[in-house]
Amino acid sequence: MKKMKIQSVVLTTLIVAGSIFSANAQDAATILMKMDDVMYSSKDMTGKNKIVLIDRNGKQEIREATIQQKGNDKRMFRFTSPASQAGISVLSLPDDVMYLYLPAFGKERRIATSAKNQNFAGTDFSYDDMESVLFSAKYTPKLLKTEADVFVLELTPLSRSDYSKVIVRINKTNFYPELMEYYDKGNTKIKEAKYTFKKIGNYWNASEIEMTDLKKNHKTKMQMSDVKYDQGLTDDDFTVRKLKQ
Repeated sequence: MKKMKIQSVVLTTLIVAGSIFSANAQDAATILMKMDDVMYSSKDMTGKNKIVLIDRNGKQEIREATIQQKGNDKRMFRFTSPASQAGISVLSLPDDVMYLYLPAFGKERRIATSAKNQNFAGTDFSYDDMESVLFSAKYTPKLLKTEADVFVLELTPLSRSDYSKVIVRINKTNFYPELMEYYDKGNTKIKEAKYTFKKIGNYWNASEIEMTDLKKNHKTKMQMSDVKYDQGLTDDDFTVRKLKQ
């Protein structure tokens, strides 16, 4: 009789623990999907981007670019200045497809998945960071803790990645990310991205993303301006032919 009671207690404990794990996993998945909804809420978006590169001594280099986005899986990013960078473009398409165009060579090249850890055009953003894809499609989330103003999630890559995990702090009220911390395979934090959001019309916009490479002590700020939503962009605006124009 005593043995049956012990077995019953153990079974109950396992069921409760399983239920808590399932609830936490569900909560984490829901939170991450809500963040995706905020970051990819519009039908399309256009804007200008001021890129500020800051080295370890505080010296700054300024670049400018344009960006176009359609849905959650199409993005075109093109440098417009200085002259040495103008025309360099990257196109992100569905199914893990990315292209880079370098005017000096006059042709595009597809970026291999294995090369997406490389920095894009001297910035602290990798090609992987520049890719347009839902976070919930790239990562398995786990809710680490809930603080006064944020949810803290641990994101584990679903496929090959140079990151072992990403820790993201998500605003509890509006569900936009405030901070992302990137860890390498040795579980060392190597980069972090600080986000500043503001609302434009019906949508939250990342007005600034500050990406810091902690090893190089170098950072890149991407500052958005002249943002317009729902302009009627089509799939034809996101082709290799458009990339080269």
